[in-house]
Amino acid sequence: MSHTPPSRRPGRVAVVGAGPAGMAAALSAHQAGHEVTLFERHSQARPAGNILNLWPAPIKALGLLGVDTEDLGAPCQSEFRNMRGKRRVRVRLPEHVVRDYGGGFIGLLRPDLYERLLAALPPGVLRTGHALEKVEQDDHAVRLHMDDGTVHEADVLIGADGINSLVRRTLWGDSPIRPHALQLYGGYTFDRAVPAPGGLCVLTHSPTVQGAWTAIRSKGRDGFQWWVLSAHDIDRPVPDDIHRAAARLGRGFPAPLPQLIAATDPAHVQSWPLRDRKPLKQWSKGRVTLIGDAAHPTSPYAAYGAGMATEDGYFLGRRLAGVDLTDGQAVRRALHAFEAPRKPHTARQSQTAWALGKVFHHAPAPLRPLRDAVLDHTPLLQKVVGEGTPGEILKQLEEIDRAEREFTAVRDAVRNAVRNAVRDAGR
Repeated sequence: MSHTPPSRRPGRVAVVGAGPAGMAAALSAHQAGHEVTLFERHSQARPAGNILNLWPAPIKALGLLGVDTEDLGAPCQSEFRNMRGKRRVRVRLPEHVVRDYGGGFIGLLRPDLYERLLAALPPGVLRTGHALEKVEQDDHAVRLHMDDGTVHEADVLIGADGINSLVRRTLWGDSPIRPHALQLYGGYTFDRAVPAPGGLCVLTHSPTVQGAWTAIRSKGRDGFQWWVLSAHDIDRPVPDDIHRAAARLGRGFPAPLPQLIAATDPAHVQSWPLRDRKPLKQWSKGRVTLIGDAAHPTSPYAAYGAGMATEDGYFLGRRLAGVDLTDGQAVRRALHAFEAPRKPHTARQSQTAWALGKVFHHAPAPLRPLRDAVLDHTPLLQKVVGEGTPGEILKQLEEIDRAEREFTAVRDAVRNAVRNAVRDAGR
């Protein structure tokens, strides 16, 4: 790793897109000692959805980035069940992980995460109402051409601009969005009249529909989020009354799902199609890299999209610590070191989500009874989800511990170098 001499200016890092990935990257790069500018094309950083789950690894990363995670969501444990209530999967994590990070995961509202991230950003970092139109780079810098005619120059550009990323298209050209031909309806309610146990996330599958509910916590209030999803022709319009469409899909599911849907204010229901892109073989080129949905757009079936985006931002900033960003070769080495361990992890989650959507919602009708018999009477799904998911989470927690040790060592070395330089100058 190339360390920044005390006499050299801090690196200039530009981040495009103020979602979880972009805000986490801005926080981490700022902690690494660089000057950071975070561009958001909208007039404010706004979430693209309403409901959210976060696993322990992104919660740990958020805390290290200075984000307040106290009482952010409701601790939950996850189970997959069939329509008769038979448990197919239990996602188990070690007791110390559950104790330290509030359950197997926390259920929360997406706007609450944005609020906490925004509160952690240093003043002056976020610039809203700035849309990127073109990116150019050479060996010395990256130039961002904005829609107001201004040009911003940086040493490193981080593209966190979502599934339709301009930065991704600039680096690697167009690649098709992969529709899953699935439509999700999701909402939330704080109506405590619905009898539902806390501390659980229950995902239930009928032959063609997934219905799920989980506890949430928001600003001191306890409630529940829910979602239902099924196959949906991408050329068929979504019903105008999405609350009624959700209730129709949830009909026949075990309580409390239908009751939670019925108790939800229609204004708190959203619907979106499931889609992604095939994993990229490379994220970075020169002084530019991608994170979050710009690098690995992932179906909500993985319940890990925002979490992986947050992890990306954390790890990237840590890799830039102590790096002389004026040195093009040092930047390329740092970006390669960042993406190398992230690509297999994110690709695995993305492809698993794609495959699960196929298995549960696009199996031919004659094969569904056989599929359900396999899922009910063999450990296949427990191996893939119940053990695979905790394994990935534990691995990411270990990676964060390793990254934090290295970051602390680099930060201390830079501080000592500065201290020595000041002392020598005073002699």
